[in-house]
Amino acid sequence: MSVTGSDAARLAAEAAYRSESRRVLATLIRLLGDFDLAEEAMQDAFAAAIEQWPRDGVPANPRAWLVSAGRFKGIDALRRRTRFDASLAKIAEDLDTQAAAATEPEELEDDRLRLIFTCCHPALAPEAQIALTLREICGLTTEEIARAFLTAGPTMAQRIVRAKRKIRDARIPYRVPSAADLPARLHSVLRVVYLVFTEGYAASSGPSLVRTDLSAEAIRLGRLLLELLPEPEVAGLLALMLLHESRRASRTTPEGDLVLLEHQDRSRWNRDQIAEGLALVRRALTSQRVGPYTLQAAIAAVHAEVPNVSATDWNRIVTLYDALLALTPSPVIELNRAAAVAMRDGPAAGLALIDVLLVRGQLEDYYPAHAARADLYRRLGRTAEAREAYKRALALAGTDPERRFLERRLLELRP
Repeated sequence: MSVTGSDAARLAAEAAYRSESRRVLATLIRLLGDFDLAEEAMQDAFAAAIEQWPRDGVPANPRAWLVSAGRFKGIDALRRRTRFDASLAKIAEDLDTQAAAATEPEELEDDRLRLIFTCCHPALAPEAQIALTLREICGLTTEEIARAFLTAGPTMAQRIVRAKRKIRDARIPYRVPSAADLPARLHSVLRVVYLVFTEGYAASSGPSLVRTDLSAEAIRLGRLLLELLPEPEVAGLLALMLLHESRRASRTTPEGDLVLLEHQDRSRWNRDQIAEGLALVRRALTSQRVGPYTLQAAIAAVHAEVPNVSATDWNRIVTLYDALLALTPSPVIELNRAAAVAMRDGPAAGLALIDVLLVRGQLEDYYPAHAARADLYRRLGRTAEAREAYKRALALAGTDPERRFLERRLLELRP
């Protein structure tokens, strides 16, 4: 069936929504100064695109068109509200005046970075900083963010609403901080960028294991941060993301099914990303100011430097996890260390560590803990226990590829 010009324009608008909506939103938040107003204006702009592009043609710069349309939609919305709140009239007038000045392309490019620093302002609680950034920058749903924090959806929704209100009421500026203030703000920003990458590299829910738009955006932001502040931990985070991203092509089958690290075709790993990542790891390690991202990157580097899983230096990996736990105690890091211990000392040793973690209750609803436990039971020949652990993991798995993988494992264990 042929595609008409009208259909092509409508498809272009839909494609622009998928690829540009979060950037358009970031710019509109800067221009309009209000999260909710910007969200409404963005939706109105895309609705206008669906209506006008089939009639008038796709603009040469879709994102700039959407920003301009959204800005005027937002101003119109404020004018309508002045009938109920006269104090908004001055705001609408100021925005109308500012709209006469064109937004420079480089400003559009940097808006997401500006927004991250706004969301990560120290006036906000750390959990609220991260939740708000994941919602506004990356477009994750409140439910996806809640799962990442192992908390309830309504609790997370309230946290995000309070954070927006705090930014508005405290008039938190929309900008990258000065060089003097940048180091103090960096920890939260690095954590947010890594969570963005993690959601892209291993999605928490949905039909696909990966969301390449998010992982690519996180790497882009990591590069911008390294230019702004060439600190060892910034280099370490960028290295970590590049080394993980280098495996992306081999992590799933053409049908989208999960492929474990031990079965991946390492000839498909991206050697350019590995080379860049390894150079950044060495740069960060030689600084003698080693942080958690650098240590995680060093672990990823051990995998990247060997031709197959049997050549992996598991003792080195366990040692690096020990150092990482000393810096940032975390049950998830303990779980990863237990998996490395199982590879070094055998499945029984790893299983004992995972059982202790589960008894403590911190990972009871964390699917990877039950999947790892099931795999160790399977390797020990404890089939009945492996089946129960796989069933528990299956009930918690968030993506279709993960569920298909666990279902195959259960089929393999049928008596």
